[in-house]
Amino acid sequence: MPHKDHPASYYAATANSANARPELQENKQVDVCIIGAGYTGLSTALFLLEHGFSVAVLEAARVGFGASGRNGGQIVNSYSRDLDSIERSVSDSAAKLIGEMAFEGGQIIRDRVARYGIECDLKDGGVFAAFNPKQMRHLEDQKALWERYGYQHLELLDNQHIRQVVACDRYVGGMLDKQGGHIHPLNLALGEAAAVESLGGAIHENSPAVRIERGNEALVHTPKGTVRAKFVVVAGNAYLGNLIPELAAKSMPCGTQVIATEPLDEALAKSLLPQDYCVEDCNYLLDYYRLSADKRLIYGGGVVYGARDPADVESIIRPKMLKTFPQLENVKINYAWTGNFLLTLSRLPQVGRLDNNIYYSQGCSGHGVTYTHIAGKIIAEALSSQAARFDAFASLPHYPFPGGQRFQIPLSALGAMYYTLRDRLGF
Repeated sequence: MPHKDHPASYYAATANSANARPELQENKQVDVCIIGAGYTGLSTALFLLEHGFSVAVLEAARVGFGASGRNGGQIVNSYSRDLDSIERSVSDSAAKLIGEMAFEGGQIIRDRVARYGIECDLKDGGVFAAFNPKQMRHLEDQKALWERYGYQHLELLDNQHIRQVVACDRYVGGMLDKQGGHIHPLNLALGEAAAVESLGGAIHENSPAVRIERGNEALVHTPKGTVRAKFVVVAGNAYLGNLIPELAAKSMPCGTQVIATEPLDEALAKSLLPQDYCVEDCNYLLDYYRLSADKRLIYGGGVVYGARDPADVESIIRPKMLKTFPQLENVKINYAWTGNFLLTLSRLPQVGRLDNNIYYSQGCSGHGVTYTHIAGKIIAEALSSQAARFDAFASLPHYPFPGGQRFQIPLSALGAMYYTLRDRLGF
């Protein structure tokens, strides 16, 4: 089996040094076998190890190979659909628990970075930018909603103040989340993996799970070995494939594209984002951007339904960047890449159990940096017989895509076109 390395990206080119982990070539037994060494799997492993479980993590490629190592690097609180949608979907008690957890992910990341000395260029501050009065009213409502759950780190920005935060005249206002922020995502994953190993956990790269024998103890097969475990945690998200068909039927891999410029002159970089905050706009198909530690602008956006890799990422994203920052017309693009996230119809995570001892969390729907760290905590709590918060997430309804797998891509694209038109018209 050919070994997979990280795909070319700015993050792969600037990753902290990390030795390749060994492929599984034996039969081993642990308390918990985790499938996937992205944020969900690594976060789960860390919490479990801190609670005394023995853990083995199986990764089909390399640590952080998927969305965890290729995303926009933004720490954004709450979920892809906000708390008001959750309140309409579950019981009052479940909504209260999920709402209280909505702001834990960023703090978990900061705690991990501090406790394990992870070097990942952590910066504080994230901005939601509004194109029109309707979006600004939504931000006002969002602020009130989050504050109802006790979150007090938000500041509305009027037209004058948004221009002091981002050098762009497209926005009518925005909202600053002082507990948002940004990181080098691959280095966060690599640091968490090193922390897993420091606590005695095993990580096996280039070791895809190809089959699971279910039973009181599950047996997970890889091409050259097996792991017998009391519990299995499925954390493959958009890269799980068809290992568990009942999960694949209610989710869809989607691609997003990112570019990174050449290093910018210090004065130019500071003029673009004077406080070094990250930014995302309020459109349905949103753009997001930030400065890297070496003063490149990292700019992403767009969705390719079905995770087909575009032939020319730069041609898709560079025009978006220049609409926001026309002053970068003559700046070169050094890196362009794509990566997949897992979309659910509700745009809310899918969490649950199969056969009582196979746990899963998937479908962050493009909002995974913080949620995946929450997922690790609630899964570890559930395996430690404290399942109330896990069960609250598990009560979120799972919906199949209309038309089944054959029509989910064209119907989703059609829906996105509708919402994009509404964004442009300000409805």
